Amino acid sequence: MPELVFFSGTMDCGKSTLALQIAHNRDARGLQGVIFTRDDRAGEGKLSSRLGLVTEAVEAPQGMDVYAYLVAQLSQGGKADYVIVDEAQFLAPEQIDQLARVVDDLGLDVFAFGITTDFRTKLFPGSQRLIELADRIEQLQVEALCWCGARATHNARTVGGEMVVEGEQVVVGDVNRPAEEIGYEVLCRRHHRKRMTSASSRAGALSPDVLPVNHA
Repeated sequence: MPELVFFSGTMDCGKSTLALQIAHNRDARGLQGVIFTRDDRAGEGKLSSRLGLVTEAVEAPQGMDVYAYLVAQLSQGGKADYVIVDEAQFLAPEQIDQLARVVDDLGLDVFAFGITTDFRTKLFPGSQRLIELADRIEQLQVEALCWCGARATHNARTVGGEMVVEGEQVVVGDVNRPAEEIGYEVLCRRHHRKRMTSASSRAGALSPDVLPVNHA
């Protein structure tokens, strides 16, 4: 039976790499897929991995009907055996409903990859709808690590190396950007709660008062 599968995890845990691997495995067996993405770090209409792998994809902007797009492709003689959606957290809830319809009405497997929560620990609307509708939810097994070495569970937005908790939900960035730019970092819950990034932890280690001191 075809399924809507949501592969979720933090940034830097291999979601895009797995998406590319799934596409490769099916293509090697003569299956043809349609890959959708939104706001990939490599640019419009690209699916890229931090390992340097990249492939062409269909950009799925706000307002695009992905179900209608696939119906049109099939009606014009195109072929689609499966669908991959990367950066699925950026899709609108109604687009997630359209993906569910692709599974139910067109009989295609849909593999959606995305981050569950934003830098404020709030659910992305697209991810929330996937949790509500998916036949199966898979947590990525490659664990991203916080700077302290613990398992990273939260995404943090940084400006100049300092964590911020206000601003627009979607600002495209990467974990590999220079510290002075808007970027992202994965943190364990404890350090996300304390707003302690790798940069601020180094600054704190240089402070003569690492722990509270009573100077009475």
